[in-house]
Amino acid sequence: MKELSTQILIVGGGLGGVAAALSALKMGCKVILTEETDWLGGQMTAQAVPPDEHPWIESTGCTSSYRQLRDGVREFYRKYYPLKPEVASNSTFNPGEGDVSFLCHEPKVSLNIIQSMLLPYEANCQLQVLLNNRALRASVDQDSIDSVTLQNTITGETTIIVSEFVIDATELGDLLPLANIEHIIGAESQKQTGEMHALVGDPDPMDQQSITACFIMDYIPDGNYIIEKPSEYEFWKTYKADFWPDLQLSWSYTEPIGLQSVTRQLFNGPSDQVAAEDMWHYRRNFYRGNYPVGRYESDSTIVNWPQNDYWLGPLVGVSPEESQNNAKRARQLSLSFLYWMQTEAPRPEGGYGFPGLRLRGDAVGNTPDGLAKSIYIRESRRIQAQFTVCEQHIGMEARGNLVGAEQFSDSVGIGTYRIDLHPSTSLRTYIDIPSWPFQIPLGSLIPVRVKNYLPACKNLGVTHITNGCYREHPTEWNIGESAGALAAFCLNSNKLPLQIWQDHKLLNEYQKVLSEKLGILLRWPEEIRITPRNKNNPLGF
Repeated sequence: MKELSTQILIVGGGLGGVAAALSALKMGCKVILTEETDWLGGQMTAQAVPPDEHPWIESTGCTSSYRQLRDGVREFYRKYYPLKPEVASNSTFNPGEGDVSFLCHEPKVSLNIIQSMLLPYEANCQLQVLLNNRALRASVDQDSIDSVTLQNTITGETTIIVSEFVIDATELGDLLPLANIEHIIGAESQKQTGEMHALVGDPDPMDQQSITACFIMDYIPDGNYIIEKPSEYEFWKTYKADFWPDLQLSWSYTEPIGLQSVTRQLFNGPSDQVAAEDMWHYRRNFYRGNYPVGRYESDSTIVNWPQNDYWLGPLVGVSPEESQNNAKRARQLSLSFLYWMQTEAPRPEGGYGFPGLRLRGDAVGNTPDGLAKSIYIRESRRIQAQFTVCEQHIGMEARGNLVGAEQFSDSVGIGTYRIDLHPSTSLRTYIDIPSWPFQIPLGSLIPVRVKNYLPACKNLGVTHITNGCYREHPTEWNIGESAGALAAFCLNSNKLPLQIWQDHKLLNEYQKVLSEKLGILLRWPEEIRITPRNKNNPLGF
């Protein structure tokens, strides 16, 4: 067993974890960053989810370092890909021309940018990155975490890391139960939170958002790339949820906004046209039209669609065996969906199946089954915080005649998205309602008891409802970046997070670091602040 020590330990190398590391490093602290897989970047890389962002992202509404990440993605394509001159000269070109984002792109590209952003700090040993390591145990003394024990997922070797601050950037808030930190899972009741769209009766810890095993595929019309029939295919072929309009494996699904039944084909015209109202273009992440004719044989698209949302069981609040089984079944659903598309999906011109759909496991790191390395997780365990963001703080309907979201004097960042909850493991359908552009209050990052733990992902002080808009890429990055900066600020000033929050002068000093040193916006421009988020995604799919 090895033992390491550092000033700040960040467990979880997703977007929030990377951003937390960057801000702490910029403020001079030593950091150990750990990640369960061999890819940093979380939902943008290992989970293969193009960035869910807002309509103003190209000009405002994110931190300076997140903009550096976005700019780096486009520059990578300009430098290493044979883009057409007119594409390369377009400052805001979309690598995938997907409908869901202005920056649909390949996971390996953002992985490269993230690694390059961290590399200068690894060069002088200020940063140590431990891949393929997951949290196994946590030692707590007098309301502080003394150390965290990690286990290598490949070798089984354990490492104890002693640190002054621990930042939890895991996708499920893994340190919360390990350190016995007060937290909440699942859906709260209206009696608990006063939220319009919370459960009317009792809270339901097992009511958690669905998960998705994403994958990338391209299309070679004359090819035959049919995968081996998945072991659960016969189940998924006949499965239909009571709240769903058709079989799970079909082109019909429930539209999140309005809950009407809609049908979209895989293709509506040629796959390589710029845009079309079909499934292929929704999350297309590589567009061959950006390159000289004949250079690439196909576009590619990321399948994170209603048809492969898995809601038959949660990942937290159950035994490890049940959690692992649900993750495995989510992967079986995605493989079954691909097999159905290849063999039995009805074609608009007649006939069945698209055998030319090719699973691109190489694009997600050559996993054994060809799917993304990690499950896309929409909802985490959440800390019991000094302050919890509720629907009445940000929801357009819940705020009634009030214009804009609640303005917080302790803001440490901003975000915006619809309150977007996917079907849940209690077999409830979508909750998708408009919200105002919002802030991230510092109180939501501070636990009610433990002194040196900070959340940096979806595990902050939000509810089941408000998690639906605090979970997207730029907001998670901002949460992590502010958490890393808070830990560093506390170390540099010999204070605790709660003291910063409670002391007006210290809070102002910390906010000044965020805005002036790190380029984190604490408030929306006024013309945006009062604009409700009425679309489910920036391009209006």
